[in-house]
Amino acid sequence: MIAALVLCAGAARAEPGGVIPLPANVVTAPGAFPLSAGTVLQAPQGRRASLEAARYLAYLWKRSNALNLAVSARAGNATGSSIAFRLAPGFGPEAYRLEVAPNRITVSATTAAGLFYGAITLWQLLPTGANAGQIPAQTIIDEPRYPWRGLMLDSARHFQSPAFVRAMIDWMAWHKLNVLHWHLTDDQGWRLQIRRYPRLTSVGAWRIPAGVPGVPAPTPYGGYYRQDQVRAIVAYARTRHVLIVPEIDMPGHAQAAIAAYPELGAALDARSLPVSNKWGVHSHLFNLEPATFEFLENVLAEVLQLFPSPYIHIGGDEAVKDEWNASPVVQARARRLGIQGTDAMQTYFTQEIGRFLSGHGRRPVGWDEIMQPGLPSDAVVMAWHGTTAARAAAIRGNDTVLAPDPTLYFDHRQSTLATEPPGRLPVISLEDVYRFEPHDPQLTEIQQRHILGLQADLWSEHIKTEQRLEWMALPRAAALAEVGWSRAPRSWPDFLRRMAAMSARYRAFGIDYADSVFGIDPTFARTPGGISVTLSNPPELKDAALETGIHYTLDGQEPSAASALYAAPLIVAAGAQIRAATFLGQEPVSRTWSARVDAHAGARRNSHELDLCSGGVGLLLEPSGTRGGGDAPRAVDAPLALDIMNPCWIYRDVELGHGARILAAVAALPFNFELGADAGKIRIGDNRTPQGELEVHVDGCDIAPLGVLPLAPAFEHEGITALPALTLPPLPGRHDVCLRFARPSLDPLWALDWVEIGE
Repeated sequence: MIAALVLCAGAARAEPGGVIPLPANVVTAPGAFPLSAGTVLQAPQGRRASLEAARYLAYLWKRSNALNLAVSARAGNATGSSIAFRLAPGFGPEAYRLEVAPNRITVSATTAAGLFYGAITLWQLLPTGANAGQIPAQTIIDEPRYPWRGLMLDSARHFQSPAFVRAMIDWMAWHKLNVLHWHLTDDQGWRLQIRRYPRLTSVGAWRIPAGVPGVPAPTPYGGYYRQDQVRAIVAYARTRHVLIVPEIDMPGHAQAAIAAYPELGAALDARSLPVSNKWGVHSHLFNLEPATFEFLENVLAEVLQLFPSPYIHIGGDEAVKDEWNASPVVQARARRLGIQGTDAMQTYFTQEIGRFLSGHGRRPVGWDEIMQPGLPSDAVVMAWHGTTAARAAAIRGNDTVLAPDPTLYFDHRQSTLATEPPGRLPVISLEDVYRFEPHDPQLTEIQQRHILGLQADLWSEHIKTEQRLEWMALPRAAALAEVGWSRAPRSWPDFLRRMAAMSARYRAFGIDYADSVFGIDPTFARTPGGISVTLSNPPELKDAALETGIHYTLDGQEPSAASALYAAPLIVAAGAQIRAATFLGQEPVSRTWSARVDAHAGARRNSHELDLCSGGVGLLLEPSGTRGGGDAPRAVDAPLALDIMNPCWIYRDVELGHGARILAAVAALPFNFELGADAGKIRIGDNRTPQGELEVHVDGCDIAPLGVLPLAPAFEHEGITALPALTLPPLPGRHDVCLRFARPSLDPLWALDWVEIGE
């Protein structure tokens, strides 16, 4: 193992380049290394691992700094400064030593992964954009806290191109994330070519997206990865030291496979099942027949040929047992096997598949529902029900990976800003991820060894595009990386400073990362002198107490550090153009926010600016329709915030003393959610007109409405529709206005886009 050095205050010397994750040990020294175009990257004796690390560093600096450096297989012959990559004994599997001296930089490691990570750290020591510079002299000795530091990519709900998967592997490697858990099958799509069973992709890879009743049906959506594409991606990942762990979900989340081969299903009506276009927990399971296990083993045999990973994920989550209970065939099979109870059936299922994988030298991985009596000792438990599930797995002697919902579920929005794309409504901020602590003090030292690490999950039900997926992943993946890698005490303000530098690298590579933590949050209010505009940053940035400031312009020009510094609300006239950005010192750390203030400002509020009436299943959704395909993203000002169990909103503290004119815009969305018995809890059938109404209540949502806005103008219409205005009588004082939909059926699901309340 590498020798320990004392972490000292000099660790901050890595800050100018923004090293993420924070190295374990840093000791500073006098002087600096002069990096220039004449610097040579050396790989002594031409060792492959050294050459690969040197070439990748050269590639990174060329892209981020326009710095072209030569790579040499010779040692000691270069004139001027040089950077050498050397294999040396005594380091851990991913550990490295980076020595920066005034005349030479040396990266040493025992493995190719160690040299690679040393190159990544060295890349980050040079600020982006500088094609020459001084790298402070220092010695970094570094190794990871956990061996499993991963992301899960859900390609089943929405498909990503092979080019995107390769790009994702790259930016994972920049953060020393080393496991890509690839979710390839689910109810909504089968994404992996299996040559023995072609219908898995000819049928199972395609679905008809859910549409709004009365609107023409959307075009089919889908796609899959050919085996040659998968082999190329796996080979590419190997060069970035990222292990790909494939997931073939079973016995649940199997509707796409059953749609292709109905004989695999447990339901009597399996032959009529389509590939699902709904989100949520489905009830369709594989049956327990020998032919089904033969099918699954044949599928896995091809999976093993494509993925050399020692781990194969077999799902195991959310297996609703209704079909097994109702199926005479399944029950008869269970009796022949001597199995009592559906939980025991799933244990049998897991044991059979685990036995096959173990016989081929692989270890099964499953979501924590597989943790039943009889679970094989080599099975890895992926704990999504929190740290308690990981603790239970470690105590029983199974290896486990932390992937807790909601903290590491990256389909949640990152802030309350209007710029957030569709996803789950509860906020999981960058700070929430950064402050997650995987260490469990209740475990013994031996039990702690079963905690392999952690991963975050990018479930893609509502993440339709690759650009949005980058936004949802980054920079939260950077926080995850630091939690999984760094043993050093973590500092939120220090991380944000380094994150600002890392964001510049994202921009250099054209990544659509989220700038939510540095973003601009505007609010508008009407005043006698004009419209008041308040600009603020999210609370987690304020809490960090950095030297940030919002600079703005009113003349249409891009803001700079020399532009006016925001200090108090601005009073502007309708038609004013405001552009603003957050700066850290002289550098912008947010994208520019821009708005032309119109006459509606201060009176109109979007759905995400209103309070929801209840806390059921909160989502940010967008209208869908035939233009561009049913699963194509639509252009809206902001996604629609709603609780699908109770579409109801509250506009707080409204002056109604002079009466009010209420305008609202709504959208009809497909109700494509599998909620089981919970669907019966949703209020429907209280409409007055055939299409339903938007009710307007004052000071309570369960009292009689003061008025309604009929939905007929928006019925069988895609996109956003403004309803005719409603006038309320004068009511003394200020009040809360509640808006809720009365509707005849679950489908369509009505959503509020915006509401405007004025005199």
